[in-house]
Amino acid sequence: MIEEPPVLTIRRNFPRPTAAQIGAFRDVPTGFVCDAMDGGGGLDTRIAPLFDAHVAGCAVVADNGPEEILATFGALHILEPGDVVVAAMRGSQTVAAAGDQICGMMKNKGAAGFVTDGPMRDLAGLRTVGLPAWCSGLNPNSPFAKGPGRAGFGCVVGGQMVTSGDIIVADENGVVVVPHARIDSVIAQLDNVRTAEEELETRVRNGFWELPTVGEMLEDGRAVEVE
Repeated sequence: MIEEPPVLTIRRNFPRPTAAQIGAFRDVPTGFVCDAMDGGGGLDTRIAPLFDAHVAGCAVVADNGPEEILATFGALHILEPGDVVVAAMRGSQTVAAAGDQICGMMKNKGAAGFVTDGPMRDLAGLRTVGLPAWCSGLNPNSPFAKGPGRAGFGCVVGGQMVTSGDIIVADENGVVVVPHARIDSVIAQLDNVRTAEEELETRVRNGFWELPTVGEMLEDGRAVEVE
């Protein structure tokens, strides 16, 4: 027989990115970060911003069960200034993952933002609190705090594995997770991505309208024109 797990399990001492590593992502658009990771890393489209904001910070993952919030309380207990709390609801859309009061507590402790695959509530209060937040929508139902929950570990959120110590970059386009092991290699690619994007933007502004790919495909037979 399987033993009942602890109601709440907390890991405080997970590997963290350095301040310099986090700083390398400040004000970097999420699209650039995805391009630096071969086009991936973004969470599910349903996880969208409540307000326009840009954050980059260390992920503290709260692995809640459906309709649960206890792990989020655990994440609040261990978060450090500048962290982004990532609350996994296992895709549940039936209750709010957080409201204005818990977000106010996170902000009081220095959180940079809040991300969840569930909905949130208390929109007017959330505007007043001002903590940047990304979620799947709004729902006024209350969650439970019975557990079991795990904080400081990892979980699949929005189709991506997110582990405490990864870097979260989020803006008006969505949320991207940079795995801890890839932080430096992604940073190394950002300048190349930025340069390529700026060059293409200038060309488009000056009238450019077609990439050479189609012409090359027509020439070598990979593409054909038909009447």
